[in-house]
Amino acid sequence: MKFCWSTLHVKSMQESLWFYQEVVGLKLERLFQAAPGMEIAFLGSGETKIELIAADNNENIEVGKDISWGFETESIDDMIEFVKEKGLSIHSGPFQPNPHTRFFYVLDPNGMKIQFVEIS
Repeated sequence: MKFCWSTLHVKSMQESLWFYQEVVGLKLERLFQAAPGMEIAFLGSGETKIELIAADNNENIEVGKDISWGFETESIDDMIEFVKEKGLSIHSGPFQPNPHTRFFYVLDPNGMKIQFVEIS
């Protein structure tokens, strides 16, 4: 069995596309009108793919506090500076649970915890 993608219902497609393209660095694969009042976007490539769904009735999005998506970065220090330049706040961290792993979290426009991790 092969994992296809992870889906997130979003409040604003425009804000979410900005975040996942400009901050996380995922490439937009497809964006289409799935039904009246509903847009779907697929981002990423290879094993990293996410699906964003924006619908007119997606006003009360509740992302669980115990879930996060992790993305590897070459330098935590550079990524912290980068997200701050983009106007984002650090949600928590940085943490270093062992000598080879450092990470921190930001929140996406929907409240999803996004982890940026450096593995050496």
